[in-house]
Amino acid sequence: MILAIDIGNTNVVVGCIDDDKILFVERISTDLSRTELEYAISLKTLLEINHISVDSITGTIIGSVVPPLNNIMKRAVVKVSGQNPLLVGPGVKTGLNISMDDPTQVGADLIADAVAGLHDYGAPLVIIDMGTATTVSVLDQKKNFIGGMILPGVKISLQSLVSGTSQLPSVSLEAPKNIIAKNTIDSMKAGIVIGQAACIDGIIDRIWEELGYEAKVIATGGLASAIIPHCKHEIPYDNELTLKGLHLIYQKTMNRN
Repeated sequence: MILAIDIGNTNVVVGCIDDDKILFVERISTDLSRTELEYAISLKTLLEINHISVDSITGTIIGSVVPPLNNIMKRAVVKVSGQNPLLVGPGVKTGLNISMDDPTQVGADLIADAVAGLHDYGAPLVIIDMGTATTVSVLDQKKNFIGGMILPGVKISLQSLVSGTSQLPSVSLEAPKNIIAKNTIDSMKAGIVIGQAACIDGIIDRIWEELGYEAKVIATGGLASAIIPHCKHEIPYDNELTLKGLHLIYQKTMNRN
């Protein structure tokens, strides 16, 4: 059984994979002030409430876009499992051909998404990951990671709107009954939720136009479930994509494929 950890800017996503089956997916807050012991306690608690024995863990892998937490989390994993975790980075086998100006700048989460996306959905493929930032990754017909884009995440956009105005309140991420809203709250919900959905639709159309062909589109990330249902394009939602990718990378690196 593999313990997989994806350290994001807002949340740390934790899951266990056994025989290619994700047994659980949980989120804890990313907090630079927490110690390795505090993270170890959180990890141990997640395993216990999901009825996972520490003794059943045979390997661990970490993907991270928060470098200051890397060593803290690695030591926390050792405390809990006794396993020295594999950290996604240089020297780790992904099987992914990255056609970027500097492949080392591609985040571990995007690499994991792409590895799992190719494995489960094939190419060409557009992957939309909606977390703290919304990232779009594009894989062409030859399975090359050819680039993408980064835009402000849904909550960042909402927080900016609220903090930058005097009278606009914070609202929940749910669509109003009508796009043409009749009050301030619904107007903000329409702008954030439907506006983001329209943005995703427009990005997909432009990517297809630049590629010269249509590509399958999938979505992942903690905020995607609030936005993707309002897109006009049909976009499957895969909440487990990043963890599945980390598991595949672990297998490739440890020569278990």
